Amino acid sequence: MTKLDMSQIKPIPGFDSIKWKREVQAKIYEETKDMTPEQRRERRRQASERFDREIERRRAELAKLTESVGTDN
Repeated sequence: MTKLDMSQIKPIPGFDSIKWKREVQAKIYEETKDMTPEQRRERRRQASERFDREIERRRAELAKLTESVGTDN
């Protein structure tokens, strides 16, 4: 497994990660506050499926890009 070198990650000027996290949490709370536990689980499942599809799409895109770069040489 590749180790992540955190010293290479630079902060984004003007971006407050704590503020962003709180805003996202507040939005999620507002969307789910009136849901039953079953509805929350379903929402989480759907979000997980969307995330998985997006990861697969990006991996396929990267593989296609890598293939095209490899054939240009």
